[in-house]
Amino acid sequence: MKKLLEIKDLSAGYDGNIVLENISLEIFSNDFIGVIGPNGGGKTTLIKTVLGLVKPISGEMHLLISKKNIGYLPQVNQIDKRFPISVIDVVRSGKANTALFSSFHKNKQEKEKAESLLQEMGILAIRNKSIGELSGGQMQRVFLCRALMNEPELLVLDEPSTYVDNNFEGELYLKLKELNNRMAILLISHDVGTISFFVKTIACVNRSLHHHPSNIISEEQLTSYNCPLQIITHGNIPHTVLKLHDEHHEHTH
Repeated sequence: MKKLLEIKDLSAGYDGNIVLENISLEIFSNDFIGVIGPNGGGKTTLIKTVLGLVKPISGEMHLLISKKNIGYLPQVNQIDKRFPISVIDVVRSGKANTALFSSFHKNKQEKEKAESLLQEMGILAIRNKSIGELSGGQMQRVFLCRALMNEPELLVLDEPSTYVDNNFEGELYLKLKELNNRMAILLISHDVGTISFFVKTIACVNRSLHHHPSNIISEEQLTSYNCPLQIITHGNIPHTVLKLHDEHHEHTH
């Protein structure tokens, strides 16, 4: 089992304001970690730190693989659908390890790799469409293909089930479970109930970080982690009912 990333006593933030404080985390080659936490708790900052977009204020982060061996799937609402670029070129841009709209060397091998991934995701037929014509589920498939172009050792996903339909959400998590056979996955999600069925371990981020060594997490554990979440779930999967962490009000789903 290969260690890919080590974070130790790290604090990070913006303009001197600390968002993450004294967090520690190790990621190994077979990990599938679900990251949960309230809005503003630091989940996105954690991703940006792992990707090298945010520099630590203190502490250490050791990336033990090349940056090009990290695949990243952003939220689809962050993508400018008005940009005139085709599906196949979006996917091929992932091979260049550059920003989405940067120029990149085109060759037959890249095209074949991109088409193979699109075929794997069941969307080869839309390879020449503009991204502005795609649904949310199609966009996620396309950008997942892009994230896989370099055959990463670590795949990082930011709220991948947002803005997609329930059918694709189920397909996506099953695909990620399959991909976990050949890469580590760090998945940020607000849907604790769903991801707990697929991930191996759960990290709760709310300024601090607590990495729970299984995919089952109780209300008491979330309370002790200062992580005020509710589990909202649907479908035929196990779930736990949580309440708000407020002594005067209770609210369940």
